[in-house]
Amino acid sequence: MDKLRILVLGVGNILLHDEGIGVRVIEELQAWYEFSDNVQFYDGGTLGLRLLDPIAGADRLIVVDAVQNGEPPGTLYRLDAEDLNRRVTFKNSLHQLDLVETLAYAEVLGNRPETVIVGIEPADISPWGLELTEIVRSRMADLCDCVLAEIRQAGGDFQPRDREEASVRGTAAML
Repeated sequence: MDKLRILVLGVGNILLHDEGIGVRVIEELQAWYEFSDNVQFYDGGTLGLRLLDPIAGADRLIVVDAVQNGEPPGTLYRLDAEDLNRRVTFKNSLHQLDLVETLAYAEVLGNRPETVIVGIEPADISPWGLELTEIVRSRMADLCDCVLAEIRQAGGDFQPRDREEASVRGTAAML
């Protein structure tokens, strides 16, 4: 049996402090790890429905995003697609409505991937700033570990990069 196609989708606006956490997490993971061929990463930014093609091409979708749920900043979340549909009226994720709509279109096209959202409660999403807040930055490794666990559970594999290569890649991702 072929391995499932896993898409790790980082969403968010990097100009709004913690709102860009999804994009920052995929940059971090790509800098520090090598992944099996069935794992792909996509910087979804704030593309919304324009993400339909990459989403419809996946068997498993792991979305990384800021999730506003009223808990203390830095709280980690794991929401499956059913949670997302139940909470859509509360708009927990800043991109939740676009994501639900995009997943609905993928279903109409015949390929709605099994979906999980891994997120963190933001502390600051105000304009303008590229840096993450201290509390969110301090939970980055934990959030990355959650995403890695989802990748492994979905049938993906990874290994740490050589430290020197990872350091160069990490520096390049921050430019």
